[in-house]
Amino acid sequence: MRLVLAEDAAVVREGLAGLLTDRGMEVAAAVGDAEALLAAVERTRPDAVVADIRMPPTHRDEGLRAAAELRRRHPELGILLFSQYIETGYAHSLLADGPAGIGYLLKDRVLDVDDFIDALHRVVAGGTALDPDVIARLLRAGPSLAVLTPREHEALGLMAEGLTNAAIARRMGISQRAVEKHTAALFDKLEIPRTTATHRRVQAVLHYLGEGRG
Repeated sequence: MRLVLAEDAAVVREGLAGLLTDRGMEVAAAVGDAEALLAAVERTRPDAVVADIRMPPTHRDEGLRAAAELRRRHPELGILLFSQYIETGYAHSLLADGPAGIGYLLKDRVLDVDDFIDALHRVVAGGTALDPDVIARLLRAGPSLAVLTPREHEALGLMAEGLTNAAIARRMGISQRAVEKHTAALFDKLEIPRTTATHRRVQAVLHYLGEGRG
């Protein structure tokens, strides 16, 4: 996997670059601001970008705005953003055009190397990787979600993290068949049309995140 890394703190940037290299990934460029990130992607054509949301000059949303521009230029590019803080507004902006190939983790989660690498692989494969703490903050159960049972609600939350049915089954300690029953039930309760399985999962996650607005 070929990556471009963007983080303004040199120590963190070098540490992440070393961690990724040790796991067999190629860090094509490691830069400190959003402008350099955009240039590095055009120059190196990576499989994915790993970037902080807050970067110079204002340390507000430069990384997020760079990610939006990169999605416009390179829709196939995997983008994994991280932040020191839970930014629900940023999460909604990040997912506004669809969750495929997008990840958002808290910086503390990056310290769990296995989870971090797994999230990267999911994003590059076109999946979604959302931090559980971000999802918990996003969720404000509205009338639609209130119709779900606790187990269906838990399954939907794990689905929003980007986990497959098999991974959800392991996390919940139930069979994959039981997960399939929970997901089928929640699709029906949320009145998500029967098209393809992938489309229904995406719509369920967007519905889940959408009720976290406000």
